[in-house]
Amino acid sequence: MLAAGLLLFVLTDTEGGMALELTSPAFAQGAVIPSRYTCEGEDVSPPLQWRGVPAGARSLVLIVDDPDAPDPAAPRMTWVHWVLYNLPPDSTGLPQGTTSRDLPAGTGEGRNDWGRTGYGGPCPPVGRHRYFFKLYALDTVLEGLATPTKAEVEAAMAGHVLEQAQLMGTYQKGDP
Repeated sequence: MLAAGLLLFVLTDTEGGMALELTSPAFAQGAVIPSRYTCEGEDVSPPLQWRGVPAGARSLVLIVDDPDAPDPAAPRMTWVHWVLYNLPPDSTGLPQGTTSRDLPAGTGEGRNDWGRTGYGGPCPPVGRHRYFFKLYALDTVLEGLATPTKAEVEAAMAGHVLEQAQLMGTYQKGDP
């Protein structure tokens, strides 16, 4: 049985094993992200948990982005909130308020669309936006990246994704 406030979004594992799962005890799939994790609150990362990393995985990538920027009625871009790569495949999540010093050894940080590393929480200028937390299990460790953008990480991981999972939350300014 799942704990209250915890909902899994699972992508099917084609080999019959446990599929990669990404969850948060802070919000359920499709639910409102609490303001604590946004620019109207403490702007700290929510706690994330995962399981079902495939046996052949050598690293994980986490990308958080908003495809509804700047206005969900007329989106013009996908705003990148967080980029992490080379997370160890035996890791099981990240605590609330993860900063550079909390990351597992070997984890690399990419640049978000504020031009810095680290988590930047939801801060939509207008309307209700969707925020996608995407976890990828890769068959390789990404080499030669120096504070890459999301696009550079995606290019480096092309052809190396074993499985992926995502968790989507929403936010609109004024949400609790």
